[in-house]
Order: sequence, then structure tokens, then C-alpha cells
Amino acid sequence: MVNAPAAHPLSLDEKVRVLSGPEVRPWELATMTVNFNHRLFAGARLRRRGILGVLFTDGPRGVVQGRSTCFPCAMARGATWDPSLEARVGEALGLEARAHGANLFAGVCVNLLRHPAWGRAQETYGEDPWHLGALGGALVRGVERHVMACVKHLACNSMENARFTVDVIADERTLHEVYLPHFKRCVEAGASSVMSAYNKLNGEHCGEHRWLLTDTLKHRWGFEGFVVSDFLLGVRDGVRAVGAGLDLELPFRWRVRGNVARAVRRGALPEARVDDAVARSLRAQRRHPLDGPRPTLSVVASEAHRALAREVCEGSLVLLKNRRGLLPLGDLRGARVALVGPLALKAVLGDHGSSRVRPPYAVTIAEGLARRLGASLAAAPTREPSAVARASREADVTVVVAGYDHHDEGEYLFLTGGDRSSLRLAPRDEAMILAASRANPRTVVVLVGGSAMALEPWVGEVSAVLLAWYPGMEGGEAVARVLLGEAEPGGRLPCVFPRAEGDLGVFEKRARSVRYDGFHGQWRLDRDRREALFPFGYGLSYTTFDCGAAVVAEDVAGRAYEARVTVVNTGSRAGSTVAQLYCGLPDSPVERPRRMLRDFRKVRLTPGESAEVTLRVARDELRWFDAATGSWRDEAGTLELWVGTSAAARDLQRHAVAL
Repeated sequence: MVNAPAAHPLSLDEKVRVLSGPEVRPWELATMTVNFNHRLFAGARLRRRGILGVLFTDGPRGVVQGRSTCFPCAMARGATWDPSLEARVGEALGLEARAHGANLFAGVCVNLLRHPAWGRAQETYGEDPWHLGALGGALVRGVERHVMACVKHLACNSMENARFTVDVIADERTLHEVYLPHFKRCVEAGASSVMSAYNKLNGEHCGEHRWLLTDTLKHRWGFEGFVVSDFLLGVRDGVRAVGAGLDLELPFRWRVRGNVARAVRRGALPEARVDDAVARSLRAQRRHPLDGPRPTLSVVASEAHRALAREVCEGSLVLLKNRRGLLPLGDLRGARVALVGPLALKAVLGDHGSSRVRPPYAVTIAEGLARRLGASLAAAPTREPSAVARASREADVTVVVAGYDHHDEGEYLFLTGGDRSSLRLAPRDEAMILAASRANPRTVVVLVGGSAMALEPWVGEVSAVLLAWYPGMEGGEAVARVLLGEAEPGGRLPCVFPRAEGDLGVFEKRARSVRYDGFHGQWRLDRDRREALFPFGYGLSYTTFDCGAAVVAEDVAGRAYEARVTVVNTGSRAGSTVAQLYCGLPDSPVERPRRMLRDFRKVRLTPGESAEVTLRVARDELRWFDAATGSWRDEAGTLELWVGTSAAARDLQRHAVAL
């Protein structure tokens, strides 16, 4: 049996069967909600005609079947600012997916973080379209070495509780410039599949949206892969969905049934559209056939993949504050360390919904520190302020672990997860941190969570803050290594941390309709002249770096501008920094963000070492979309090139050139 069309043409009914998963059985719907992702989901299958179909597994923290490697969440991996590292993660994910029998991995989530209250923010890479495209494209390239990569959720899926009902209103320019370009880059990276979103866009469900799935994805971008629905409610009307560009309904044959065949026979749906859908699926299956080579299960959570998870975690940890160089803690022999907070003793891996991974083990922060400190570590898993103060007074250093878990944010499961109601920590966590810091000035806070938080009123009271995100199965080991100085905190923020919750606007998690404009996150703060607490791209190191004066020039072909800058490690430790290029267009005929990321490079240097970094922006990456003509327009006037280490003006050098 081969994964290819049969020798004789398929009948219409046979073709329609290739457009979905198996027939839905009532008991499967019930068990799916309880045992979701314990088995692979099949689709596009017609065995009697030699079509083996696809076997679907999810992500993005890891493969959701079996005891797979749990990597740090995608937002943490966005904080690495390292596409080459993310490509290695993608290759590991693809290898493990294939070992489990899958040939379709649906863990490339590039939905833009419009507001950090979004419960599934942890599944994406951050708030910036260019950054999203770079990381998402890297993951696609890695995954596609072994299985099909599915990119999700197209489009504007940035709310959780209301995802089935909300209507996102966005004009065409905003869509092309802000909410779609990262999907396009993933398509260009070679993604086999794209998943449609649950929400409506400008009044139409995304799974039935011809402008989105056909006019834009397939025609404008030239996507040759197949479009798959999100599960169950991703398709409301099978005929409308297939007509709009849907190619495969998962996980069951529910809306795409005999009515599609009847619509073709009545002339209400062109059979050529059905033929196209089948052809797209079969092309992808030929590249990644189910009866093709398959590694053994020994690759799953292998030593190499566990080491990669630890490397990624260390590269994702963001040092937000380090008063008087308290971190790294260094040699603590003879010292007493108080470890405070219940989350220190838990393996906090993130959401318990469709992205949940069940690794063979997970190292807690308490375990990671105990391996190094032994009897010097006093764990106090309480939040009660008087007990926290007492433990802190008796210690030389206090480490407080605070933040969120799957009860607070994630996929909305009615009794758990969902969007956040506030960006602040729970009052009991804030009280715990203040009790510790007032009892011991040498207090470090380790934050766990999926995206940005509002850190007032306590951030000014503590000496150091380390952002751990949802750190994966090796998280406790990596956090301990960074706290003690065995490794450096390599992360930089992929999303802005505001000074106050209201600075990023209102997030109404039960909204029926919401308008998305071109300003969110750092762009919104810049527009409103509000200073961030910690800007996009920010992160401290255990060493120091100097960025010399950038040399800016147009390339010889006149199609791009380049900024060359020499980065020097001026400190006493090896470390990394991220050189970032932002562009501003003050003479634009349309309102645009003051500074837009257009390139970055992560640089690792030993003490005294230097490296010349070239950052580049192509002219066509400066254009704006003219909805009136349906085309991209070139800019004229002045181009501002900002080179530095975060999106804040104080961290950047400005260079102006004429376009």
C-alpha cells in the first residue's frame, strides 16, 4: 500500500471522504474531552484506494502523545531570540512526532500577542510580527525535516474565553501589516498545512472565510499546502467551508459529509474545488508518507533532547532586575538560602489543554537548587506572610517563586485556564513577595507564567527578578544553574512589560466583538508616549556589552539598507546579547509605529571578544498596504534606522537616511 492516489480515478463520494477525518461516534466525542491527545487523530484517509492519510499530533511545547520531551513554552522560546536554536527544537519535535507514528505536527502557533491577558499567549512567540515570522519560520524548517508542519490559527486568534463567538473587526491594511505577515513567512519557510481559527473575522468564521483562505493564503501568497480546520467548531457549514478553501476537516467527519457531494451534484459547489482539496492533501502526504521511514521510540525524550530542553530554557530566562549584582549567587557554601512559595515545589509546565505534554519527569526549582545547595537550602512552600518573613530573616538570601499555573491561564476548560482577568499577580503572591523583601533585602523573585505581567507594587522592593516563563521539563535545573552562575540568563523580552495594566488597553475576555488596530504592546506605548517598565527586547546579562557606532549604508543593488555594528564583551564573563534593528518612517502618509523591528542577531562572546554584526532591512519590508488599490506602496522621505539592545530609545542609536 502506498500513500498515493489509486490507479483509477476516485469517485465524488470517495473524494469527499478524503476531506475529513473518520465518522464521528458519540462516545468518541465524550472520551476525547477526557483523554484528549492520548492518541493520534486520523484524516484524509481512504485505505481501500491506497491513501493512508495523515495522523495528527499537537504541540507546541512538545509532542502531546506518550512521554515526550517537554520544552519551554513557545513564549519562552521567543525570548531566546535565536531562530537557529528554534530550528533545532523543530527538528526534535518532528523526530518525536514521527517516532510516535504521526506525520502532521500542528504545533507552530504564530498568533500575535495583542494583549498579555490572552490565556494562550504561552503558545506563541510574542507581540511583534517580524519576530514571530523569524521564530515560526525556523520551527517550520526544523519540523518539516521529518513531518508536515501545520501553522495556526489563521487569523486574529488572540482571545481564549470568547474564541468560538467573538467577531474580530480589522481593516485590510491592519491585517496585511500586523496580523498576517508572520503566517506568510511560515508559508515561505515550507509549511505543509495551515489551520484556520475558531473566531470570526469581519463577520465571517475563519474556517469559512474565502478572502482569508483562498484569496490571501492560496492566491496572494501562493500556498500549495492544505488548510485544516480547528477541531469540532472550526467548521459550521461544510459546503461554505470547502467552497471558501478548507481542505480537511478534523478530527471527525461532521460538517463535511454527504452534503458536500450533494452540493457538487446540484452545481452549488464546483467539483474542481473538491479536486483541488484532495490534490493538496495528497501532495503533502507524498512528501511525508505514513509508510515512510520512522525512527524508534528511543528518540523520544532522549538524552540529546533533554539536554536541548535545558539549553533552550537557559537561553530563554530573562533577567529583569539585578540590583547591586546580587545575581549570580555564586558560591553559597556556609550560607543559608530560603526558598519560598508553593510553585517552587511544583513542575509548572503550563496549560493543561490541547498543548499539554506529559514528560517522563520534570525538575522543579526546589529540586534543581537542592542538588547544588543540599542542607543549605530551606524550602518554605507557604505563602503566609508571617511564615515567609520568618524564613527570610533566618536566611542569607531568599528566593521567592511566584506567578501562574494552568488554573490561572491557558486553554479555557470551563473550570480552569482561560484568559486572565488581571495582569497582576494574585494578592497572596504580592503579599508573599513583600513579606520576604521587607524581611531580607537580598530577595530574588523567580516569575513563572506565559506572558507579560504588571509587577507593581512590589518590583521596587526586591533586589533581583528572573523571568522563567513555563520552563519545561528541565526548568528547575536550568533556573538553578542560572541563579548560581553556572549558566547565564540568555533571554530578552518578546513582549513589553507595562508600568500599569491600563497602559496596554482594556481586554474584555467575554467580548462578542472587538476591533483590532495597528497598535498594541510596545507600539501602543510608543504611540501614547508611555514608558514601559521593561521594554520589548530588554534583558540584563551577567556581563556587559558595548555596541559601537553603527555604519549605515545602502547595499550595492539598492534593494536594502545595512547597519554594521561592532559588539564587544566588556565584562569578565562569557555571555550573549541581541543586536536589534528597528525602523521608523516619520514621513509616511499613513500612521505607523514609531519603531518597527526588522532584524536581529544573537551574539555570544567571551570576555574581551568582539564581533561585527550586520543587520539588514529590505526596501520591500518598509512598504505599507494600500487597501484602496489592494497593493503595497513604497515609502519616501526619511528612513530612521535604530540599532541597539531593546526597543526603548535610550538603548538605541538613531541613524537617518533618505529613501
